[in-house]
Amino acid sequence: MTLNNFYNTDTTSFPPRFLVLIIPPLLTIVILFTTKKGRSFIDSLPLINLTYLNIVRIPVERVLYWLFLNKTVPELMTFAGRNFDILAGATVPFIAYFGLRQQKINRKIILIWNFIALGLLLNIVINAVLSAPFAFQKFAFDQPNIAVLNFPFSWLPAYIVPTVLFGHLASIRQLLKTNK
Repeated sequence: MTLNNFYNTDTTSFPPRFLVLIIPPLLTIVILFTTKKGRSFIDSLPLINLTYLNIVRIPVERVLYWLFLNKTVPELMTFAGRNFDILAGATVPFIAYFGLRQQKINRKIILIWNFIALGLLLNIVINAVLSAPFAFQKFAFDQPNIAVLNFPFSWLPAYIVPTVLFGHLASIRQLLKTNK
C-alpha cells in the first residue's frame, strides 16, 4: 500500500491510516504472548539469536542518518539528535559473545541490557511518532518524519521495529524464567 501512497496522501485523518501498517505486527506479538502455543514458540527460540537480531540497529541508524541528510526525517531521529539506539546495536556482539556464548556475564546483566535496549527502542519510536505529520505531531515541524510513510522505509515501523520489540520481549521472558 505504501507504493500507492496510501499512507502519505492523508496524514490528517484520525486515527491515522498508518495504524493499518503497525497494528497487524503488534497484534501478532500480543497473540504470541497470550496463547499457550505462542508462549511455547517464544520459549523455544534461541536466546543468542534473539540477541544477535539487534545488530540490525546499526544499519538502521545509518539509514536514518542518510534520510535526515536527505530531509525526510528530523535530526532528532538520528544518533546526532535524540536517538541512541545505535548503542544497543553496537553492544550486541559483546553481550552475545561474552554473555551468552562464553557465559562470562551474569544473566541479570543481560536482562538489564535488554531493558535498556528496549527503552532505547521505545525512545526512538515515541520521537518518530510525535515527529510524523499526523494530527498529534509534537516535534520536528520544520522537517517531519515523512520517510516511513513511503516504501521501502515503511518496513521500519511495519517489520523491523516490531521484530526488535518481539526479540526483546521474548528475551526478557526467557531471562526472567531462568532467574527464578
